[in-house]
Parts: sequence; structure tokens; C-alpha cells
Amino acid sequence: MGVNIKKLILEGEGTTLDFKRTITSFEKIAKTMVSYANNKGGKLLIGVDDDGRIVGVKSEDEEKYMINKAAGFYARPALEPEFEEIYIDDKIVLVVVIAESENKPHYAMGEDKKWWVYIRVKDKSVLASKIVVDVLKRETRNEGVLLEFTTKEKALLDYLENHDRITAKEFSSMLNLSRRRSYRILVNLILSGIIRVHTTEKEEFYTAN
Repeated sequence: MGVNIKKLILEGEGTTLDFKRTITSFEKIAKTMVSYANNKGGKLLIGVDDDGRIVGVKSEDEEKYMINKAAGFYARPALEPEFEEIYIDDKIVLVVVIAESENKPHYAMGEDKKWWVYIRVKDKSVLASKIVVDVLKRETRNEGVLLEFTTKEKALLDYLENHDRITAKEFSSMLNLSRRRSYRILVNLILSGIIRVHTTEKEEFYTAN
């Protein structure tokens, strides 16, 4: 793997990197790992504080146990993390690599014992919308999209020519569509590469591609 820890730490936490002083919760770490698998993959640096200070791990075996149990029992389908132990300044940093999955979407068990899909947005693991979950499922199945260009699709694209963005709720209201019908149109247009979905911690919206 050959990870340059100090260089990674300087880059800071983000879409593909997370610092953990130690693992304290199966649910929380499963959520992070699932969000990586559903995105472009990522690394966890265990033994590194949120501010980037290297504190080292007390027991790499205990941390690996927590990661492996979360990956096997708190993620569905199960994940297969890779590990590397890096010795730096007489301390051990455990690097955990989660590859982008070919079997999306992955679900993480929450503290409510329900299964949820997460995606990575900047340095946070964010709950995926139904639209994003459907897109992940259909991308994995390599389903072709038979796109019927009705007046509804045309109205959406005309709107996006004159406006920067639109939400699913705005689209439903604009054409007086049921939520299910508007979701189906949005999913097809995303899979066709005609529009793009943008997820933030506060909202989700769509733009022309």
C-alpha cells in the first residue's frame, strides 16, 4: 500500500480520508466505511486526532477487531477492508482502506437497528436519498435506460436552461407530478448523463450536465 501518512494528514479530512483517534462504535465506523464503498473508496487513519495530531493506537489488534466486525456484521453486503500498520514517531497509525464497491448500494446498520445507505459528501457520511439509492442500484445492475422524451422531461430541461438548479420537490410541484413519477424521471435522466445530482448535508438538487 505504501501510504505517506504525513502527506495524507496535510491534505486533511475529505471525501476519501477520515481521521479517527480510536474506534468507539461499530455503527459509526460502518457508516463511514459504507459511505466510502458507495462513493469512490477511501482511507481511515486510526490513531490520528481530528486536528491531524498523531497519537497512535494502543492496540492495533483491538482496532482491527472493531473494523472487521463492523465491516462484516454492520455493513450489508459485507465489506473487505485492507490494513497497513505505519510506524511514525514511535507510534503506530493503522491505515484502513475501503475500495469503491462493484456491488452498490451498501447499507450500514444504524443505532436504531435499521439499515441505511450512506454516501460521502466532503468530510461527512450523509444519508442517501431514495433517488440516489435507486441510481446506485441501477448502475450496479448495468441497466440500460430507455428514455422517453416526453413533455415532462423537456419541461425540466427547459427549466434548467434558464435556472441553475432544481429540487425534486420543485420539479414535482412544477408539473403537478406524484413524487414517485418525478423520482423515476429524475433517476432516468441521471443515469442517462443528462442531469447531475448534488447532495449536501442540508439538501439535494439537480443541474444540467
